[in-house]
Amino acid sequence: MGVRRFAAGVRGHWSIESTLHWCLDVTFREDDSRLRDRHAADNVAWLRRFALSLLKQQKDKESVAMRRRMAGWNPDYLAKVIGLSKT
Repeated sequence: MGVRRFAAGVRGHWSIESTLHWCLDVTFREDDSRLRDRHAADNVAWLRRFALSLLKQQKDKESVAMRRRMAGWNPDYLAKVIGLSKT
């Protein structure tokens, strides 16, 4: 394996770490999770990733963390996020 290919692989790994895992930790505080049962932890991790993908699809100026809060505060915004609203 050449140096350039190795460097591209390392950058690719850290790109995933920076975009997905960092966002999950900041938005959902995933690193602070106290779930120890493997099945429960896997299920909650899947739900977090699903919620993150829905929040990222919203076309507004708010951060993902703020979109999450707004979905918890406003049932109309939550309906828009999960696709139940036409707006």
